[in-house]
Amino acid sequence: MSSPGSAAHDTPLVLVTGASGYIGGRLVPALLEAGLRVRAMARHADRLRDRPWRDQVEVVEADVEDPASLDAALEGIDVAYYLIHAMGAGRRFADRDRQGARSFAGAAARADVRRIVYLGGIHPEGVELSAHMASRKEVGDILLAGPVPAVVLRAAVILGSGSASFEIMRHLAERLPVMIAPQWVRNRIQPTAVRDVLHYLVAAARLEGAPNRTFDVGGPDVLTFAQLLHAYARAAGLPRRRIRTVPVLTPRLASHWIGLVTPVPTGIARPLVESLIHESVAAEHDLHDLVPDPEGGLTGVGRAIELALTRIRELDVATAWHSATPAGAPSAPLPEDPDWSGGIVRGDQRERRVDASPETLWAVIEGIGGRHGWYSWRLGWVARGLMDRVVGGPGLRRGRRHPDRLVVGDAVDWWRVERLEDSRLLRLRAEMRLPGQAWLELAVAPTDDGRAILHQRAIYHPRGLLGDLYWWAVWPFHGIVFGGMQRNIARAAETAGPVRARARPTPHDAATTSGASRSPDDPDAPGGIA
Repeated sequence: MSSPGSAAHDTPLVLVTGASGYIGGRLVPALLEAGLRVRAMARHADRLRDRPWRDQVEVVEADVEDPASLDAALEGIDVAYYLIHAMGAGRRFADRDRQGARSFAGAAARADVRRIVYLGGIHPEGVELSAHMASRKEVGDILLAGPVPAVVLRAAVILGSGSASFEIMRHLAERLPVMIAPQWVRNRIQPTAVRDVLHYLVAAARLEGAPNRTFDVGGPDVLTFAQLLHAYARAAGLPRRRIRTVPVLTPRLASHWIGLVTPVPTGIARPLVESLIHESVAAEHDLHDLVPDPEGGLTGVGRAIELALTRIRELDVATAWHSATPAGAPSAPLPEDPDWSGGIVRGDQRERRVDASPETLWAVIEGIGGRHGWYSWRLGWVARGLMDRVVGGPGLRRGRRHPDRLVVGDAVDWWRVERLEDSRLLRLRAEMRLPGQAWLELAVAPTDDGRAILHQRAIYHPRGLLGDLYWWAVWPFHGIVFGGMQRNIARAAETAGPVRARARPTPHDAATTSGASRSPDDPDAPGGIA
């Protein structure tokens, strides 16, 4: 655990789990602004390295599947925010959610935590819920039944640039002037602006007494998802969308369609789509009696969309729906590291002298992916991206949060930034669907005459026979893919103009350039969730 070294110890200390994720990454600065001390928890602490608030918080590396790490993370905590969901984490997501909630409740009791705060979803009572919505409800029930009092906030669609819900809405409205949609797009929902959700999350830490109950959180507008699409079109200056409903479009089919049309993969889209099957309208407003509304009142749908679009245009990003590392994703160390025991490793390693300065070459490398592409066989990348989307992977549509700058933890199409040494090394870890684990590493070495050497290596750790077969099936294309990438990166650097020195960016400098998310949705507050 690391500490910022300066804090008023009579101020409550709060733990934010999932601090590298979408809501967690935005809640931390909101809590700091409210004068609370914060301990940020993530499965991989290095994912928080470049957050602008990093030096103002304690950071602890812990996992809800590791009780010992939870005990250390919760030591001395007054209020703990539980912001962990196994959304898109495979068939056993409900078991993971259940066990994680039980472990956390037990560890919070051992640490004498005063309150747990959880963010779930609004759902009707007395109906059969989708698997993901039922799991989120079960997590809330487990926390409420535990020995530590819990405040469970329930929200419907949360509007904020960068949220999966917002990106689905944005891409559907922008790409499809005519839509064939399921009948449940006519169901009522009560969207909430992300700034308002954060307002209530922060307030939950200081609620009087020890309430152990759920509170519904809703915005001022109740409308259908179809009307929400029309509202987006108005805010974006688009013609009115034409929506035709059919009775046969199941959530599974709808989520696959969304996975192809928007940046949000099928595995993430499906639970969001399933949440629309039932109406999501606040059944009570008791929290309004305990917590004053945000300054200026609750944010309406039109204003929330306008704020989100402003942040998108300004390239001003805090976190995005893809900020969190998917559960079960591979991580460091690399297979070649001394403590690796993963077996066979395949690789493709190349080196090339570049007639450009190291700074110019690095600028090209740091801008790879997204709208700049991969400097390689475009048709091959597009085809592989489509294949990945079909099987539920991210494909190439996640894009980048900023066209030129990266931080550790950023998603870049189907890769994630695992290591970044400014002007020297970029290591990307693959999150596409494949039978193994893969990395792509691009490094810059200066020469004595002021030029640069480009070092490039692809690393692959196959999983079983299928993994080996996959490697040998794509091996004949390595010369085209990796050889072309190296040549074209070098050519781009050699033909580029001089590069001005720039400061290492923070996540607030970034925004999606190819269809994923962007950032805080209000000039005065951080941003949203799916």
